[in-house]
Amino acid sequence: MVSDVTRVGEWSPETKSAEWIDGATGPVVGARFKGHNKRKGPWNTKCTVTAADPGKRFAFDVGKGETRWAYDLAPTADGCEVTESFEIVKVPGPFGRWSTKLGTGVTWAEREGDLVKGMEETLRRLKAAAERG
Repeated sequence: MVSDVTRVGEWSPETKSAEWIDGATGPVVGARFKGHNKRKGPWNTKCTVTAADPGKRFAFDVGKGETRWAYDLAPTADGCEVTESFEIVKVPGPFGRWSTKLGTGVTWAEREGDLVKGMEETLRRLKAAAERG
């Protein structure tokens, strides 16, 4: 489910939709996709898959590696445990910080906590979708 980027809008509070681009049709290392995001205002991101190990890990870089996202999966007795994580690799300059506030409604200083809150919501929605089948 996490590697099907066309479904991300079902559980993300920020990414409303995504589609494979540049001829990509699925999750393989090097494939690219475009995410359409909206909170206070809309913005798009282009992402590159960095890991695609079915049932274990799906990861991608946003933009030119500014932020790295990963979903790690581990089997449990009832199914699997999903851990979502991110790393801010490159802090944006003044324009990027301004546009973050414009798009998300939070300052750059608040953004990391905002992303954690979004991850928690994403994982709740993902769990509910998985349990529905």
